Amino acid sequence: MYYDYLKDGKIVGKRCHRCRKITFPPTTRCEYCGSDDQDWFVLTGRGKLLFVSHGMTPTPNPRFDELAPYAYGHIKLEEGVIVEAIITNVGITPEELNDYFEIGPVDVEADIIEVMNLPVLAFKVSSIEV
Repeated sequence: MYYDYLKDGKIVGKRCHRCRKITFPPTTRCEYCGSDDQDWFVLTGRGKLLFVSHGMTPTPNPRFDELAPYAYGHIKLEEGVIVEAIITNVGITPEELNDYFEIGPVDVEADIIEVMNLPVLAFKVSSIEV
């Protein structure tokens, strides 16, 4: 179901009924308390880019070869969930990426891309001047 939601432009996790925390990516049990009493929870897709680096070449999975080289980052979503994802609209040289370290966390929003007919969660930096 996760990929069905992504195809519809929605990012989802699971919210636990016992502890109320959100697990992302969604799993069958809450990663905090172990409960299986969870429901799908739609995330805003907005957050802060905390860290960004260049992607690896070769890529960790051949399906990402067409994107390489790419930037990869850690994002803290508005809901508090930390996500690791491709960052689509930034430069990939060390000099370009260093600009983001100098200005601190920047706003990002979800950018669902398609790779080999599969939706992939990525993020794009909101308009800023670096």
